[in-house]
Amino acid sequence: MKVKDRTTTRATRWARRAIAWLASMGCVLALIPGTAKADNPIVQNIYTADPAPMVHNGRVYLYTGHDEDGSTYFTMREWRVYSSADMVNWTDHGSPMNLATFAWADANAWAGQVVPRNGKFYWYVPVRQRSNGQMVIGVGVADSPTGPFRDALGRPLVGNNEIDPHAFIDDDGQAYLYWGNPGLWYVKLNPDMISFSGSATRIPLTTAGFGTRNGNASRPTLYEEGPWVFKRNGLYYNVFAAECCSEFIAYSTATGPTGPWTYRGTIMPRQGASFTNHAGVIDFQGGSYFFYHNGALPGGGGYTRSVAVEKFSYTSNGLFPAITMTNTGAPQVGTLNPYVRQEAETIAWGSGIETEASSEGGMNVGWIENGDYIKVKGVAFGAGATAFSARVASATSGGRIEVRLDSANGPTVGTCTVGGTGGWQTWTTSTCSVSGATGTHDLYLRFAGGSGNLFNINWWQFGGTGGGSATNLITNGDVENGTTGWGVHGSGTLARNTTVAHGGSGSLSITGRTGAWNGPSQDVTAKLTNGKSYTTNVWVRAQGGTPSAKATLSLTANGTTNYLQLTPAVGVNVNGWTLLTGITTVSWSGTLTSAAFYVETAEGTDSLLVDDATFQ
Repeated sequence: MKVKDRTTTRATRWARRAIAWLASMGCVLALIPGTAKADNPIVQNIYTADPAPMVHNGRVYLYTGHDEDGSTYFTMREWRVYSSADMVNWTDHGSPMNLATFAWADANAWAGQVVPRNGKFYWYVPVRQRSNGQMVIGVGVADSPTGPFRDALGRPLVGNNEIDPHAFIDDDGQAYLYWGNPGLWYVKLNPDMISFSGSATRIPLTTAGFGTRNGNASRPTLYEEGPWVFKRNGLYYNVFAAECCSEFIAYSTATGPTGPWTYRGTIMPRQGASFTNHAGVIDFQGGSYFFYHNGALPGGGGYTRSVAVEKFSYTSNGLFPAITMTNTGAPQVGTLNPYVRQEAETIAWGSGIETEASSEGGMNVGWIENGDYIKVKGVAFGAGATAFSARVASATSGGRIEVRLDSANGPTVGTCTVGGTGGWQTWTTSTCSVSGATGTHDLYLRFAGGSGNLFNINWWQFGGTGGGSATNLITNGDVENGTTGWGVHGSGTLARNTTVAHGGSGSLSITGRTGAWNGPSQDVTAKLTNGKSYTTNVWVRAQGGTPSAKATLSLTANGTTNYLQLTPAVGVNVNGWTLLTGITTVSWSGTLTSAAFYVETAEGTDSLLVDDATFQ
C-alpha cells in the first residue's frame, strides 16, 4: 500500500483507495464520497497485522506488524506504533523498531507485544536468528511508548523456534512471558524484564484446557498460536488463535497465571478474508475492546492484513460474548478538541494519503493529490471556529485545503491556499478564515489542486471562541519573540536557540539548572479559571539526550502550594523532540495568590530546549 516515490503517478493508488472505500462499506454507495461511516480497519495507507494494544497515561498505544505490499508470504521487516485518546482517531507514530534494531536477526518481524515497567517499555518480538535460521524472541527497550526502541540484550532472550511472545505482569509483580506455535510456553521474567528465572516451561495442551481439534492426531487441541494472557476480577484469561487454517479466536480461563486452563469456546469465528487472526484485549475509559486483523483493504488477504477493533461487554459471569467483525469499528470516547494543535497524521479514515517522518518531528501526511482527504471523527467546535491554520510544505506549486464537515463533499466552511515553499520539508503555516463550524461534526480536510503531488501537511489547528479555552495562556509559546514572557522557576539561564527548533526559527534554551525542579516558567495566576479543564502541549529536547521532562503547574492558595503534573511524555520524534501532552482540571480552595506553569525533569539537571508550548 505504501508508495514512496513522489514522481510516481497515483492513478493506481486512487483506484485502490476507491476499492478500499467499497470494501469498507460493502456496497456500491461507497463510490459516493462522504457516504462512508466505516472506521475499520484502523489504518488504511499500509497493511498492518498482529495488534498488541497497551493503555498508558490515558491513551491506547497500538503496536502492529507491517505486511509488505504484494506479499505472498509473511514478508515483514518493521513494526509500527499508533495511539489514540478516543478509539477512533489514531495518530501514526511511524516505525520505531525494525529488523536492523537486532543486528543478530535477518528476517521475520512478526507478532510482538509491549509492556511498561520501571519507567521503560519492553517490546518482545519473534525474529529469525541469523546464525542458525531459527525463530527466537528478542527484546527492544525504550524510554517512551513510541520509541525509538533499541536492542536490550544484543542477543535473543529465549528461543526454541516458536513465535508470538506476550508478556503479562501479575498483581504480585511477577512477570511472565508466554509464546508458542505449535507449543505453548512460558518463563518467569525477572524484575529487569530482560532475564528470567529457571528454564522455559511447556504448558500442557489438553483438550479440557484448549478444546478438541478433530482429525489431527499430532495437534489434538484447538490451540494454534498468539497467546494473549490477562487478569480480570481475579480470573486469568488466555485468548488465542485457534485451529489453522482459517483460524478463529478462542479462549480459556484459569485461577492462576499458568493454569490449569479450562476451555471456554469461540470469541470470533472464522471470517475476514485472512486465514490467520491475532487478538489483543484491553479495558479503556470504562469500556472493553477486542483488536484483531483481517484482509479488508484492497489486495488484502492472509499475507496482507489490516488491524481492526470492536467494543464489547463481558457477560455477567465474566465470559466473552461472540464478537463479529464489522466495518464500523468502536464508538468514539468523548470528542476531539480542534482548538489545540492536532497532528495531521491523527486520522479516523484517510483516502489517497501516505505518512512519512517529518523534519519538524513526528510524522507528516504526504503524497497528497487532488481529491485526497483526511477524516477526523467527532470534532467539537462548540460555539464556533473562526480560523484554521495548517503547517504545510510543497516542492511544487501547492494547492488548497478544503475544510469540510461530515463528508468529503460536505459543506465547505473554509479554504486555505497552500503555495510552493521550495521543498517537501520546507515548512510554513497557512491560515484562512472559517465560518459555520459549530457543534460537533466529523471533519474532512479535502485536498485540491493540479496534477501530481501537491503538498505535505504536518499539523492543523482551529482558532475561535468555540473552544472556550482556545486562547493560549502561554505568552510567546512558539518562542518566535525571543524569551519574551518566559522566566525561570528556580535557577538557570534562558536564551533563544536559533540553531535547533521544533517549529519556526528558534526554541527556548535553559542552561545552568541546579535542581530537577528548575525550568522555564510563566506566571498564569490571572489567567486560570477554578474548576476548568486545560489542555497542554509542550515540545522539549535535552541538549544531552532524551529528557524525562514534565510540565507542572504550581498553585498557591491560602498559603498552601500544590503541584499538579500536567503532561506525561507521549513520544520522541526522529529529531529528538519529546511531546508532552495532557488534559487536566485545575482547582483550589480560597483565593489563588500565585500560579506558575513550568517545565521540569523527573531527575537530573540537563540543559533543555522548549518549543511550541500551549496551555489552553
